[in-house]
Amino acid sequence: MADTTIQPPHQWYVESSAKLPPSSETRILPNCPMRKLMRTPGVSQNGDYAAHGAGDVTNNSNSFELISGPLINLKNMHYESAPVWHGSVLIVTKPTQQKPLLHLHQLGPVGSQSQSQSQSNQTVEGLKLYEDPDKAFWRFSLAVPVESYEARWEYDIPGLYNSSESVKAPWEFVVPAEEQSMRIMFHSCNGFSVGTDMDAWLGPNLWNDVLRVHGERPFHVMVGGGDQIYNDGIRVDGPLKPWTAIGNPHKRRTHDFDNKMRADCDEYYYANYVRWYNTEPFRAANGRIPQVNIWDDHDIIDGFGSYTDHFMKCAVFRGIGGVAFKYYCLFQHHVAPPKSTFTTDAPQTMHAVNGTSGVDPRQVENVYVLENQEEDDSWITGKRPGPYVEERSRSLYMRFGKRIGFVGLDARTERTRHQVNYPDTYKLIFDRLESEISASNGDIKHLVVLLGVPIAYPRLAWLENILTSPLIAPIRLLNKRFGVAGGLFNEFDGQVDLLDDLDDHYTARQHKRERRELVQRLQELARAHSLNLSGENDHRFIVNVVSSAITNKPPPKAVANLLARRNKIHRLDRTCDETLMPFFDKQPGGIEKSATWNKVTMPSRNFAILTEAVAPTANGDGVVGIETSKLASLPKDGHAPLHKGEVEAGSTHSAADGISSNSGMYGGLDVAIRVEIDPQNREGATEGYGFSSKWRKIPYLIFSEIRVIITIFPAKANLIFFTFIVPPLTATEGPPVSSRHSFRSRKSHAESRPTSREQAVAAEQPGRPSTAL
Repeated sequence: MADTTIQPPHQWYVESSAKLPPSSETRILPNCPMRKLMRTPGVSQNGDYAAHGAGDVTNNSNSFELISGPLINLKNMHYESAPVWHGSVLIVTKPTQQKPLLHLHQLGPVGSQSQSQSQSNQTVEGLKLYEDPDKAFWRFSLAVPVESYEARWEYDIPGLYNSSESVKAPWEFVVPAEEQSMRIMFHSCNGFSVGTDMDAWLGPNLWNDVLRVHGERPFHVMVGGGDQIYNDGIRVDGPLKPWTAIGNPHKRRTHDFDNKMRADCDEYYYANYVRWYNTEPFRAANGRIPQVNIWDDHDIIDGFGSYTDHFMKCAVFRGIGGVAFKYYCLFQHHVAPPKSTFTTDAPQTMHAVNGTSGVDPRQVENVYVLENQEEDDSWITGKRPGPYVEERSRSLYMRFGKRIGFVGLDARTERTRHQVNYPDTYKLIFDRLESEISASNGDIKHLVVLLGVPIAYPRLAWLENILTSPLIAPIRLLNKRFGVAGGLFNEFDGQVDLLDDLDDHYTARQHKRERRELVQRLQELARAHSLNLSGENDHRFIVNVVSSAITNKPPPKAVANLLARRNKIHRLDRTCDETLMPFFDKQPGGIEKSATWNKVTMPSRNFAILTEAVAPTANGDGVVGIETSKLASLPKDGHAPLHKGEVEAGSTHSAADGISSNSGMYGGLDVAIRVEIDPQNREGATEGYGFSSKWRKIPYLIFSEIRVIITIFPAKANLIFFTFIVPPLTATEGPPVSSRHSFRSRKSHAESRPTSREQAVAAEQPGRPSTAL
């Protein structure tokens, strides 16, 4: 693998990265060197395809100078009649009068070297989403039939070139079979915080391991849990640097965000996206593993939404929120952006009109923006704009193959220090889930819920209390007057820098009620669509998998160990407990990352893999090599494994490699976390840790559940899983199988710690969190 040098983002230009050599499986587009991004005269076009203005920079030939891409997205799968996979491909080019074409054809089954004789050949015309004098964004909408086999598809875009050289290679992606659920790769925090030592952290190396695993057994989708890009540098070496340097907080809050400042920020966000999305090996994955993304604070700026309300409402933060949303729409969702974004010198942009900013004529001069586009059917669009972004939230629902439903919550657009989402947004989301699950006629067995921050996490209320106590006030005053303890306080609202991260978490005290209600609604959804079995098989059973970060540096070992010491059995309400599961049985590659006693948190870069277990073992019940007697001998201490799939969870588990999926937990999910061994290793070598979901068999139907919280610190995004149990009319209940939940029913666990009368009363009172939390 060629070296890739990660350059810091700059306002006016982006650096190219090294080329990735062609692989034996799929040839990769060479990297596109970027020239200085200068504003040029307008673009001349015809008809309703036209941009305003005129100029002589437009390419009239059938060739297209590539700036970034291709990026492939998953849009949805539909099973109403003949199953269809929907996706899109995005490219960014220099402006052109011609429409690029994409050629798509099927190569045949995965693992087969023979070319398919299928007639599924398509030519798709590019749709222009946005164009200004420097760049044009093109989307190709794909709809391919789902076959009875896992199929390889190849696409090519003729005429692409960079630096006057032809692009010689097509790209491949894989679509699951009709009866198959998707193989999921999950990641978050895909970038570097300001101040990262780039000599210690050599870039996005783990994407090499992602591509290596993908080559052995393809992923059908890669889910980005937020922070797909870090735009924090805008305040360090970008156009917000002078504003950040203003010493008087009042002057910072009242500073205008005029059209010139917006244009400068627009250039920065665009250039940073191009720089990062052209960085190998992340770039290689973007072209061949379909993406599904939600955004989080770093996609805008660190802590966006979690600073004090009076500061979040300042013009500069509202302005960069709008600009960040523009490029989030284009690069991460392949949809046209708003025609204008917030500025203080165009009052019509300062308030949402029909759910988006009003139009500023200056912002659409020499610019084309696609209008009247149909919204993706995967989107769940909020009813009203967010408090700090003049746009409505966009959550996602889609099918991940035959038996998996997916919902991703936009937990940033509506976020404040005191709420994550509006109540009416939760109603929209749960109404959609009810509709989709009912319409699946029992096919959906697993629901994957994506949140930007963990719903279950070790409690740090004691730290919140310290950082918000009167004891901090004298230090803050000394910092303001003399610069004492400058690293302790953030540059924006003057609060302790760590507070925005603590306030982000659902477990923060101001989010406890919202958190509890969200979990209880998920449990009620499971109850409504499941067989309410007695004993261990309870609708309250939910799994929380935290995997972060794939690129950003982890915090020190001491922080991970501190979190591990906070691993208690916490109480959601009087019927449900939660806890962490021992998982990291060894240090990755023998390199010490945390204390030897710490089995629950891992301060190392990582990503997660989920694969449906599709073949039972020879004896038909359980994980390969695990004896039932081992489970019976384990202590009932509230933390021990409770079914075969959790016994010996960790590096020796059969699911740990993320490839073989031979756990034998038929109908459940195999979960693997691949943890980086050495950040100096450019190949991204990892150690795998795994566990498998619980299962329960009824004639003609397989029931599966998973339980476990796995935390890999830093925790910035997570997936939640639970399983719908739909019994056949003739089913009879089998022998009970022991189980415990991450979010688990208290009534079935006599071994849980005693609960005081005061705690029980507190749990029953709405709005009052239990002291056990």
